[in-house]
Amino acid sequence: MRINDEASARRFVGDLTDDDGMKRLDLLCELLVDENSRQNLISRPSEQFMWQRHIADSAQLLKFVPRETNEPPSGPWLDLGTGAGFPGLVISAIFPQTPVILVESRRRRVEWLERAKNEMGLSKCEIEGKRLEMVAPFPALIISARAFAPLPKLLNLSAPFSTERTTYVLPKGRSAAQELQELPARRRKLFHVEQSLTDPDAGIIVG
Repeated sequence: MRINDEASARRFVGDLTDDDGMKRLDLLCELLVDENSRQNLISRPSEQFMWQRHIADSAQLLKFVPRETNEPPSGPWLDLGTGAGFPGLVISAIFPQTPVILVESRRRRVEWLERAKNEMGLSKCEIEGKRLEMVAPFPALIISARAFAPLPKLLNLSAPFSTERTTYVLPKGRSAAQELQELPARRRKLFHVEQSLTDPDAGIIVG
């Protein structure tokens, strides 16, 4: 399936969640556009393509994580450098019963994340407003990062949270294959690149 407009993006996400989940995501879009007038969370042009560029782009990561059909991931899901809340807030809105931990060190973005989390009623979503190095390690079932750090640095920083059961889902845009090739062979064989559903030129590193 290709997600190439707002309608197909909504259909894709609607198949993953219920009506309440879609209402939470509509609220997230409203809150984000409002906050984007005060701080630069996303590019202004992308506001017109919120579902394709941000919501479905985040939700597609669920294709690559361990879970039973139509069941939420058990978690915990660790989202690094979450920024405006992608993919972490989207995952939490779709599956509010899954523990999702969002790591973000920038104060104004932390304030925004707390506001969005509270307004959407996401009780299992936790915001860690600090650098990842300062977060107490725990075994994460899933680790995601949309725009956090180059792959070698990302893997090194997240190592305290990774176990044999951990799945990484890392949207890397056009640099995915190149970043993977730059890993040592021993680490490289643990990962592969999947094509993004929302951008034919973008890749997602999965491992």
